[in-house]
Amino acid sequence: MNKYRTHNCKELRKDDINQEISISGWINKKRDHGNLLFIDLRDNYGITQCIIDKENKNFLELEKIPLETVVKIQGKVVSRSIETINKEIETGEIEVVINKFQILGTCKELPMPVFSDQEYAEEIRLKYRFLDLRRKKIHENIILRSKVISYIRNEMTKLDFLEFQTPILTSSSPEGARDFLVPSRLNPGKFYALPQAPQQFKQLIMVSGFDKYFQIAPCFRDEDARADRSPGEFYQLDLEMSFVEQEDVFNVVEKLMVNTFKKFSNKRLLYDKFPRIPYSQAMLKYGTDKPDLRNPLIINDISEIFTRDDVSFEIFKKLVKSGSKVRCISTNNTKDKPRSFFDGIDKWAKEQGASGLAYFTFENDGDLSAKGPIGKFFSKESLSEIMKKTNSKVGDSIFMACGKQSDLEKITALARDKIANELDLIDENIFAFCWIVDYPMFERDEITNKIKFSHNPFSMPQGDLVEKDFENPLNILAYQYDIVCNGIELSSGAIRNHKPELMYKLFSIAGYDKTQVDEKFSGMINALSYGAPPHGGIAPGIDRIIMLLANEKNIREVTMFPMNQNAQDLMMNAPSSVSEEQIKELNLSIKPKK
Repeated sequence: MNKYRTHNCKELRKDDINQEISISGWINKKRDHGNLLFIDLRDNYGITQCIIDKENKNFLELEKIPLETVVKIQGKVVSRSIETINKEIETGEIEVVINKFQILGTCKELPMPVFSDQEYAEEIRLKYRFLDLRRKKIHENIILRSKVISYIRNEMTKLDFLEFQTPILTSSSPEGARDFLVPSRLNPGKFYALPQAPQQFKQLIMVSGFDKYFQIAPCFRDEDARADRSPGEFYQLDLEMSFVEQEDVFNVVEKLMVNTFKKFSNKRLLYDKFPRIPYSQAMLKYGTDKPDLRNPLIINDISEIFTRDDVSFEIFKKLVKSGSKVRCISTNNTKDKPRSFFDGIDKWAKEQGASGLAYFTFENDGDLSAKGPIGKFFSKESLSEIMKKTNSKVGDSIFMACGKQSDLEKITALARDKIANELDLIDENIFAFCWIVDYPMFERDEITNKIKFSHNPFSMPQGDLVEKDFENPLNILAYQYDIVCNGIELSSGAIRNHKPELMYKLFSIAGYDKTQVDEKFSGMINALSYGAPPHGGIAPGIDRIIMLLANEKNIREVTMFPMNQNAQDLMMNAPSSVSEEQIKELNLSIKPKK
């Protein structure tokens, strides 16, 4: 028999009444009723209520013990009276009458409460993360994380994927995010990089003749933190498949996501077959390549309207004439909304750095007209044309903005979400997945004006590669794709370019000569020269999947030991200074910051 417990704190039921048992755990809560002391004992599995009366010799000592002390309790299981049954816990029909107890671990004064899930300062929560993790909600989030990862691993194995581990110390990559560098003691002046992703290695696994690979991979990127991105490290379901096309990857991932989200959440999936949305269409209709499809609002381009003679809104007309675009959002049946609603949206847009959002509402008092500050500038014919383009009707309202396309996409994407939230259009009990496809292979850098890869440089371009128009690289689309859920990008993936000569050609367009490609991607380019199969893959983010399933807004709530916004581990005091001896061993010197 285990000397610490016969049962855990979730197991005892009415069938155990009159048994002498022992349980161990943390004192979660105490309630002193004078003659009776109630103690809620908590372990990883649940809570059991224990009681001791004043006549027991242990009463006074237990009364003084602070919360979160670890104790072993021995006693007898008894039935609770009907009026004291607690249906919120699984042991709620019984309680344990304490005969004796033993302190297993003492507890100092707590810097934060454990028995409640109230909001607490992030600095305290991260410094004392081991306490934070005892709290019910976050404890359950971490258990959920474990269960989801185990489930995904089993599902991948069922699909004949083999799990391999790829190196953590590797070479630096010139593309993507900023690397974490590790100095080499045995190779003075040279550095390893922690992998941003196992991208090249998983492709090399395919070249090695393995057909399907996966791993729950740690990835490292020296990026700034945000709500859905941890600074430093994160985990992804990394997978790759040989002899596949784009749809083959989609079929595997869709099945996995549908099964996982149905198993671990009660929310409804809007689509079991995820929509495929071309990148250009996503940017037009939603202003972003991470659209939240729970939001029914659509963005429309109405630039042509402002070339008409019967439109006298001169500010927009002049801007359109000089090359600007006009995008708008139509909202259903908002005619009865007060003026403050519309002005509030306009004011909000200005706070985002835009020039505001012009607006009007369609009316028909015998003839089609528009109510609002700019309604008078449109003829009934032009209003009719706007209604047609936006699929609007009388009583609907139009919010519009004018400017450069990139600026418009940004403000209309934000406005689409803002207006939907103001009108309470988002169903929080839905998961809405989609694929964003047909990404451009290249884009022009707004600062340098040079051509660069827009996504993954190892992707296969679409179309007939023999007749491909490399003279107009911005027209080349790639077999690149993102999977998005509720406005959160879960992953990027691609069908890979497995042809060395084509890779040299594409990299040359982005400004890399053959020598640079050979130097930076020597392992990859060499391997592809020895018979590489067509292959492709993707890497859904584990942290973001758990965040959605746990209904959390911040990724730190589903990460066991996260860093703060400044990429600092407050609990372990990292990053930290190292000794002069260690610096010398690595042939490095530290230059003081001015």
